[in-house]
Amino acid sequence: MTILEVHNLKKIYTTRFGGNQVQALRNIQFSVEEGEYVAIMGESGSGKTTLLNILAALDRPTEGEVLLNGKNLVTVREKEIAAFRREHLGFVFQDFHLLDNFSLKDNIFLPLVLSNVSYKQMNEWLYPIAQKLGIVDILEKYPYEVSGGQKQRAAVARAIITKPELILADEPTGALDSKATDSLLTLFSQINKEGQTILMVTHSTKAASHANRVLFIKDGEVFHQLYRGSMSNEQLYAKISETLTVLTTGGENYE
Repeated sequence: MTILEVHNLKKIYTTRFGGNQVQALRNIQFSVEEGEYVAIMGESGSGKTTLLNILAALDRPTEGEVLLNGKNLVTVREKEIAAFRREHLGFVFQDFHLLDNFSLKDNIFLPLVLSNVSYKQMNEWLYPIAQKLGIVDILEKYPYEVSGGQKQRAAVARAIITKPELILADEPTGALDSKATDSLLTLFSQINKEGQTILMVTHSTKAASHANRVLFIKDGEVFHQLYRGSMSNEQLYAKISETLTVLTTGGENYE
């Protein structure tokens, strides 16, 4: 079943005094199936962050549609958008976005509190997730008391506890060392195999090589895409590296 559909997406920014226009996205079109794990790659300035912000309903396109399970995000009213994001989307950010004056447990609970879920229900949902992520022993600690990898695991717990239709991850390994990166990527693969749909924006070839499909954005358009098929992570890594070389050396078409 198709969970996300992006149709003819265009985004044009106008400078402060209206003198110049910058086209960040042009005719972006793709879909994501339920249970897929998709990575989006591209050079800085390619439009991938703009695309993620529109998919997250943090920004609106100039033209086009974004359908999440048939619901057009573009038409969701401003006063309803925060609740819509909270109920349908999960977010994992490079810099964790955890509140230092809240324990990890309370950070994880925050979207549920905002949705008026009972404390009993929150605890029932938390502990199976915390056990899976290996963070049961640190739930009462504060973000400044734990490592970057542990912070990111708490952020993943916060993202999946609401049982979102789609997780959007923005450079999730960007602030992690190699050991924590490996651990997080293994975790993402695990929750994806359990049925969670993930869309990840990343500069990291290693991170992208764990996905099942990689979309490459160039100059605001989908330049190419790779499907894992029967490839191992190492084989997909090599194909991604090859595609990035073509992308960065000015190739217009890729076969």
